[in-house]
Amino acid sequence: MILEILKFPDPFLKTKAVPVEKVDDGIKKIIDDMTETMYKAKGIGLASVQVGVDKRVIVLDVPGDGDGERVQGRNLIALVNPEIVSSEGQTIYEEGCLSVPGITADVERFSRLKVRALDREGRPFEVSAEGLFAIALQHEIDHIDGVLFIDRLSRLKREMIKRKIKKALEAEEKAL
Repeated sequence: MILEILKFPDPFLKTKAVPVEKVDDGIKKIIDDMTETMYKAKGIGLASVQVGVDKRVIVLDVPGDGDGERVQGRNLIALVNPEIVSSEGQTIYEEGCLSVPGITADVERFSRLKVRALDREGRPFEVSAEGLFAIALQHEIDHIDGVLFIDRLSRLKREMIKRKIKKALEAEEKAL
């Protein structure tokens, strides 16, 4: 089922999601619905908070290096209760977000990291990541901590983006 993706400035996007106690059919349904929603929106990642669910669940399908043509589902991964257990290096990447459409900005992130989580069957696993995969993991984990990529920008850049979004929302309302 396609879910509605919340857009900034929706206050729910500031929600710090709660850990999943048990991966059951309800969590698996959330994972499936989030995956379908992410693909429909042409995203590479989606966090539960973005669809109004306050559980610590993220899905990603990041194209790999040398993948050539992107094959939907090739790199699909669902992480329940993800946590960064180690990180190193710094990188800057121009990020965008399905909850902040039409806006991109350079964000500083760790260049490599290791994340521990549960899979869709509730089994613990660890994944090492670098490049775009590492950036996307950090971006989605931020979401379940109530942090948007624009929160990682300087105050001046963040305020400029907020004004731009406010103007766009006002123009949209006038058009209705």
